[in-house]
Amino acid sequence: MTTAISNENFGQRRLRASYVTSVISIMLVLFMLGLLGLIILHGKKLSEYVRENIRISLLLKDDSSEDQIMAYQQKLNKARFVRASQYISKEQAARELSEDLGEDFVKFLDYNPLPPTIDLQLKAEYTNTDSIAKIEKQLKAGSLVKEVVYQKSLIDVVNDNIRKISLVIMGFSVLLIIIAIVLINNTIKLSIYARRFLIRSMQLVGATETFVRRPFVMRSMLHGLIAALLSIALLVGTLFLTRQRIPELTQLQDVKSFLIMYGLLIVIGVLLSGFSTFFAVRKFLRMKADTLHMS
Repeated sequence: MTTAISNENFGQRRLRASYVTSVISIMLVLFMLGLLGLIILHGKKLSEYVRENIRISLLLKDDSSEDQIMAYQQKLNKARFVRASQYISKEQAARELSEDLGEDFVKFLDYNPLPPTIDLQLKAEYTNTDSIAKIEKQLKAGSLVKEVVYQKSLIDVVNDNIRKISLVIMGFSVLLIIIAIVLINNTIKLSIYARRFLIRSMQLVGATETFVRRPFVMRSMLHGLIAALLSIALLVGTLFLTRQRIPELTQLQDVKSFLIMYGLLIVIGVLLSGFSTFFAVRKFLRMKADTLHMS
């Protein structure tokens, strides 16, 4: 009797170890998916930040009055493509250039050759070559605008680099998702394999497939939920440590996007665990008795 109790305790310990291993494995896979999600979210925000800091300078006519310029700036701020604008007067432009040169060039020339300027920051979706060409044409039609100045080569380089990086991240994302599905599926299959004889015993005493399958699926979905919550805790800790090392990252972080990503991790953990268990149990339920020992 003591031997039977000892064997039962050993079996219980093996079962608990199997559960813990399954949860940890799924947690690590979901954590890697979460890290990829954080990289994608930060990359998206960074690309928007870079694009929205590309400036277009409107050099205004010298005879433009302050009131005309203020009215024109207010009109620009209402345009669908403008994120922000900054007015730089002739005097301010002269002061800034004098500071850069280290001498007062206005005294040397005896006049201020710099025009009043409005610097525009465009919304990220308008910072491509075609959109900017249309915007440039529209801005040049303004009665106060003498010239529109921006770095066309810089815009092309920024967009080209962002496009290349996005393709690399997209390819890596697809690969990692496939690996995650395979790893979670194999982990659950191994866990069910260790209990294949229990499944067969339940089937032999007359239990239906649904009756046998339900507790395994429910337990597996619970493990998926626990694994997802643990992976989210690790991701939150990683974000916290990263913010301490790189405070500037706070500007690129969007709480709403993070919450959506955490929700997706929970859904993936629960559903993938449930579906993998469903098909794994069905496999052993439909397996012939003479092949059960060989599987």
